[in-house]
Amino acid sequence: MAVPCRRCGRGYDVTLFDFGRTIWCTCGERVGIEPRVRAAKPSAEPRFAADAMLGRLARWLRLLGFDCAYDPDFTDEGLVRLALEEGRTVLTRDRRLPEEWWVANVYLVQHEGTRAQLTEVVRHFRLGPRMQPLTRCSDCNQTLVPAARTNVADLVPPPVLERHDTFSTCPACGRVYWEGTHAGRIRALAKDVAEEV
Repeated sequence: MAVPCRRCGRGYDVTLFDFGRTIWCTCGERVGIEPRVRAAKPSAEPRFAADAMLGRLARWLRLLGFDCAYDPDFTDEGLVRLALEEGRTVLTRDRRLPEEWWVANVYLVQHEGTRAQLTEVVRHFRLGPRMQPLTRCSDCNQTLVPAARTNVADLVPPPVLERHDTFSTCPACGRVYWEGTHAGRIRALAKDVAEEV
């Protein structure tokens, strides 16, 4: 099956356009078709997939409680495929990505600094009221689960065990979290970002 160029009529093999990919025709027209993979049913909670340029933003979104898939080795195709299959919005700084991939949920992040990017995304997607700081693993994006003090005794430094009673763990990577001094800074930043929007 061939996909014709709207300008000159030249046909291109349909397999060139998997997952919303587009190409430039020799006449200069962008050619593409709607993605053949149907997006997953949208989730009540926002879900993101960040490109390789947005690792710090992805980490901060996770710290604020948002589901943000990120892998520094994501290719554009892998990122788009994941977003389509899991109903995620692609966050990117790559201005070419929305042109090269015709997918509905792509947001082009304008700002360069992490704090400005975070404020921009929180504002654009109206995330302020949905923030739940420190409920998601900042490394692997899984929702944290409460952990008994006795279960983490061998996993945290003794002074931490003496000063804290409440712990959480990541079910995927096993990392242990507690309300250290960093937690206050993260909550303060969340409050500031929510107020800026």
